[in-house]
Parts: sequence; C-alpha cells; structure tokens
Amino acid sequence: MLNPQRSLSELPKMSSASQVERAVLEEEFNWLLKEEVHSVLKQLQDVLKEASRRFSMPTPGLESQLKQENFILGSSTMDQVKGVLTLQGEALTQADINLKVAKSSQVLHFQFREDKQWKLQQIQDARNHVNQALQLLSSHDDSYHFKTGAEVNKLMDAVMLQLTRARNRLTTPASMTLPELATSGLMKMFTPPMPGDVMVNFYINLSKLCLTVYQLHVLPPNTTKNFKPAGSSVLHNPGAMFELNNNRFEVSHVHKVECVVPWLNDTLVFFTISLQLCQQLKDKISVFSSFWNYRPF
Repeated sequence: MLNPQRSLSELPKMSSASQVERAVLEEEFNWLLKEEVHSVLKQLQDVLKEASRRFSMPTPGLESQLKQENFILGSSTMDQVKGVLTLQGEALTQADINLKVAKSSQVLHFQFREDKQWKLQQIQDARNHVNQALQLLSSHDDSYHFKTGAEVNKLMDAVMLQLTRARNRLTTPASMTLPELATSGLMKMFTPPMPGDVMVNFYINLSKLCLTVYQLHVLPPNTTKNFKPAGSSVLHNPGAMFELNNNRFEVSHVHKVECVVPWLNDTLVFFTISLQLCQQLKDKISVFSSFWNYRPF
C-alpha cells in the first residue's frame, strides 16, 4: 500500500490515461466533499426537523401548548379491558380504564388522579436522540469544508448512532420484573387506588401505545415446591410468579390492549429515510476510496 501522505507528484510515473483518470476522480471527489455532502446534510436536517416536530406537536396559535390527543383502546379478549388514553407529547395526561374482572363479571373503573400525569420515557428518549442528531448536523454548516472522506464517515456514524438509538427506544420496550411493576410510580397514579391483585403497564411498541393489565392471585404461604420467580420481561404470561413483601403471587390473567399513534409511525418512517441517506453518502465515499489508496479517505 502506498504512503497516504505522498502527493501525486511523488507517485511512480503513470500512463497519461491513468493520470487523467485520477485527476478526474480527484476533482469529482472534491466536488463530493464540497457540494454533495452539504446537500445531504441539508436533506437530513429537513427530515429530522419534521421528526422533531412530530414529537412536540404544538397546538396551532399556541406554540408552547402541546396538542392533546385521545386514543380509544380496544381488546380482542372478549372486551375485558376498555379505555381512553389522553396523550400530550410524551405525557399520558389521562387514562380512563374499565376492567371486567375474570370469574365475577364485576367491572372495575380506574382513572388518573387529576394532579398526576405519566411521562413515557421511550418518547422522551427518542426525541432527545433526534435532537442530538440535529445538533451534530448543525455543527457543520455550509461554510464548513470537509477535508477527507473519513471525516464525513465519522459524522455519518455519529448521526446514525443517535438515529438507531432513537428508533430502538420506540421499537424495544423496557423489560421489567413483576415486583418492579408492582412498586412502580404508575401504580400510585389512579383513583380509586388499584387493588392489590391488579397491575398495569404502559409502553410504546413501534407506533403503538400499549396497555397491559395483569390480574393476580395470592399463593398459599406453603407454596414452595413449584414456586419459581419470573425474570424480567416486556410482557409476562399467565402462570408467572413473584414475591413481594413476604407474599407470593401468580399472574392469573393478562389483558393487552393497544392503539396506533399515527405521528409515531411518521417518526419511524423519518428514521428509516435518514438512515438510508447517511448510508448512501458513506457508500459514495467508499466507491472513491476503492479507486485509489494514496490518500486517506
């Protein structure tokens, strides 16, 4: 491999055709660094600003106030759980849930206390990653001159890392153990208070806002032979067991209901487009770097 620091004049004599080809390639590559990279950065900024706007969704005329959206939750399990969720940006500001108790047909009704709202950490984190990607892009304005392909690749890798993290936060809900769920702040959000044999969890999965309701029964104190505490999971199945405050519980019924949040779907599309733009630019640079190896790309 030739020394990257050597200039064209120091290279061994080449045919005139080869010299012309290299000169043309170098000119094209300089154009790529000076013009096309900034064109792609501008496209990326435009797309990610749209994504960022989806996360904040201001009410027209009231830029500081986020729009409230109501979503109706339906269930495929005999309508045992119904509800209406109110989403305002990253916060659930109201949840109104009806649960038909298995075996008794009794309907329990819960809603958020008026002084409470539940922050969806997944949305908050995804928005923060988008904003970090935008900061990386805005640090290289039109007047900035990229000197090597490696410099461009480094920026693209940093942007792609933030976008991948943003997407992963929406596509991969956090795993929780049943004791973590039972003692989470979410259980203190409701009026009337949740009974000891019911637990709930909210999370984002792709473009869906999901609610899972767990019904529990207490295991007899002498249940030791077959007791096996469940590990961490996004969704626990009936039969999962756990211990809390010297009591042992088993999940008897699980109800999962969900609704599509259209603007979350938009943001996932924007992430895909942005990642493709980054990769395409990296691919163009790799084409040039494969043509000659006397210069660091």
